[in-house]
Amino acid sequence: MRTWNRILLAILSTLLASAAWAQDPAKRPVTFDDLIAMHRVSDPQISPDGKWVAYSVATPDKDANRSVRNVWLVAVAGGESRQLTRGGSDTRPRWSPDGKRIAFLSVHDGTPQVYLIAHDGGEPAPLTHLSTGADNELWSPDGKWMAFVSSVYPDCADDACNSKRDAEREKSKVKARIYDHLLYRHWTAWSDGKRSHLFIVSAEGGAPRDLTPGANYDVPPFNLGAPEAIAFSPDSKEICFTANTDKDEAISTNGDLFTVSLSGDAAPKRITTNPGDDWGPAYSPDGRWIAYHAQFTPGYESDRWRLMIYDRSAGRHIKLTEDLDLWVDSYAWAPDSKTIFFTAEDQAEEPIFAIAAEPGSVARKIVADSFNPEFAVSPDGSTLVFTRTTLTMPAEVFAANSDGGNVRQLTHHNTARLAALDLSPAEPFWFEGAESARVEGLLVRPPHFDASKKYPMLLLVHGGPQGAWDDDWGYRWNPEVMAAPGYVVVMINPRGSTGYGQTFTADISGDWGGKVFFDLMKGVDFAIEKYPFIDGTRLAAAGGSYGGFMIDWIATHTGRFKCLISHAGPYDAASMYGATEELWFEDWEYRGAPWTNPLKYEQWSPAKFAAGLGKYKTPTLVIGGELDFRVPYTQDLEFFTALQRQDVPSKLLIFPDEGHWVLKPQNSELWYKTFLDWLATYLK
Repeated sequence: MRTWNRILLAILSTLLASAAWAQDPAKRPVTFDDLIAMHRVSDPQISPDGKWVAYSVATPDKDANRSVRNVWLVAVAGGESRQLTRGGSDTRPRWSPDGKRIAFLSVHDGTPQVYLIAHDGGEPAPLTHLSTGADNELWSPDGKWMAFVSSVYPDCADDACNSKRDAEREKSKVKARIYDHLLYRHWTAWSDGKRSHLFIVSAEGGAPRDLTPGANYDVPPFNLGAPEAIAFSPDSKEICFTANTDKDEAISTNGDLFTVSLSGDAAPKRITTNPGDDWGPAYSPDGRWIAYHAQFTPGYESDRWRLMIYDRSAGRHIKLTEDLDLWVDSYAWAPDSKTIFFTAEDQAEEPIFAIAAEPGSVARKIVADSFNPEFAVSPDGSTLVFTRTTLTMPAEVFAANSDGGNVRQLTHHNTARLAALDLSPAEPFWFEGAESARVEGLLVRPPHFDASKKYPMLLLVHGGPQGAWDDDWGYRWNPEVMAAPGYVVVMINPRGSTGYGQTFTADISGDWGGKVFFDLMKGVDFAIEKYPFIDGTRLAAAGGSYGGFMIDWIATHTGRFKCLISHAGPYDAASMYGATEELWFEDWEYRGAPWTNPLKYEQWSPAKFAAGLGKYKTPTLVIGGELDFRVPYTQDLEFFTALQRQDVPSKLLIFPDEGHWVLKPQNSELWYKTFLDWLATYLK
């Protein structure tokens, strides 16, 4: 009897699985044109009365080779979204405290400036007119002031000086660059001697005032998306900001919080001295606390972010999330100053949590489902608005009660287009990696999936290396577009991935080609065994940044893949050290400089394995950008040269106008076409 029960259960499971993956024949595979047409929703901001959400929408214009950006509104109660601005370069909407106006940034006149527009529409008016532009605008709570940052020459006392110096540089026929210190270039830009300073201006207009005059540091330091770097005190008398004042920024991840009076009668006061990074001040509504998040290991940019609170009167700092082994991303106070909401990446998702603002508190999940990267809290504390995204849905604005109930979707910018597409949700699986660690992978099935068929498999390796594949929509490495030609896409979060605890994340440092390589190969083996529709004889692998390094490493450590794709991959660690900019990263990951720890650089350099048993054999596509100062494109040239000299089928794609990421629509189109053509050549 038990045997028959097992047989019936197996039959039922098979039927249910078939039903779950039954495809709608009316739907079609996603294309690049679909991807580039998607509206990119971000930055939801709730109005002071809690009735409206302002947010940004960017839509790539392939013909113009840029993205069109505007500010939109949607009611928290639901209904049609309304476009508020039409400038085409409008971002960062921020409500005035009375809810009558919205500030935003626009490049309407060629330089980014702060503009104001009435909530009910009309013609926007510029608030700032600086030749050096404006960024990070923020209203004071009393509505009288606007804070912002602008990159200026530290020794210039006014905008006329900055404007004159820029004009002289532009007019000069000599374009040489001269430096006497490090961090002379960063990401895609060379240093021009300017520093980002903190300014305020009357909300009714007038001349801005520099609150950090003469400062030879940036407010804020460079970041790739973080909580607000500046904040007003509730009484509008003080601003807290983040800055790194260390002498050698190329080897420092430090950041401290400072406060400065709007009166400008005193120099900024440092309130944190942690040698790691303190970032993102947020005053509690009652003015007692400043929340921020902190890393405590100097020189290590991937230390876990802890949520902190600073008692302004007692001068003490309290760790709120020391016992939560997750990175705290964005956060916001509840209006009663007793609770802080925050997001943290957790096993390929990003829930919204809440924690009491007192020692020993335990965080609890409020919005537990899906990936929710940005959020805001209504002034009365009753509502959360947030962006939500999955592998099958670009970000849209959602809302929920502050206890997590009544989750509902407010915007539908991409609903109609998505309805026509055959997209497969992420399918998580777990397996035993190196040293018996539990490792998670995500699998995406191809459109019009047929379980009786065999499909080629594409392994994707994420960058960072402290990063992760999450259940969220992406534009640079979109697994749905990669699965569309008929591939099973497998994304594994090996050692080094975030969202699985700090020990798991830290395990990759000093071991780039070690445990992580075995995690990936064990994941490939597990997927082939678990999913009979994967053709284990037709495998490809691709990755960017650290993922590009792993592709270069794979090229000399296994011959199991039919083809490889390496984008911006570190190839020779020693030569990269001399050309990259964020030296703290290399110093940490390789445990020193090439001349202090040469064996570590040799150990994890794919270039060192180009001879002998590691001789290149696998056809490889190599991609890079000439403006990539993080992983200089010469690394791509070196790898491609080695492939060519060893007679390996290979192709080089270099973008002269792109950096670490390919962002321009037409460049992105060529990137995807070249990528998919390479796969088709060797997998079909």
